Amino acid sequence: MPKNKGKGGKNRKRGKNEADDEKRELLFKEDGQEYAQVTRMLGNGRLEARCHDGVTRLCHISGKLHKKVWIAAGDILLVGLRDFQDGKADVIHKYMPDEARLLKAYGELNDTFRPNEGGDDVDEDNSDGDNIAFEDVDVDII
Repeated sequence: MPKNKGKGGKNRKRGKNEADDEKRELLFKEDGQEYAQVTRMLGNGRLEARCHDGVTRLCHISGKLHKKVWIAAGDILLVGLRDFQDGKADVIHKYMPDEARLLKAYGELNDTFRPNEGGDDVDEDNSDGDNIAFEDVDVDII
């Protein structure tokens, strides 16, 4: 029988989430950076985000964050702007919900940013008439 030459199995690859409870230092934007809120996830390490300056940009999740920091629609991010492509940006940091509330309290985020809310998905309360209405039919007849 051959010897096992691996370093471990599935649980080793997952790692441990020990840093969940720790308080992190709050990062503020610098030159060439902007706050953004995720509107939708596109897959393949990309997402669409509405930036603080009102521009919707295609953002790339770097390998440092990929599969380590889970990003969903509605999350607040810090993105690095590209000098040569205005419509694209790179994700630098994801803010936790309490950090996003602190940024809003400090006046860094405007009122259009709502932490912990989804992107441009249609609410269940707002029906645009696209829903199909079925008649009530007695099950015994069918």
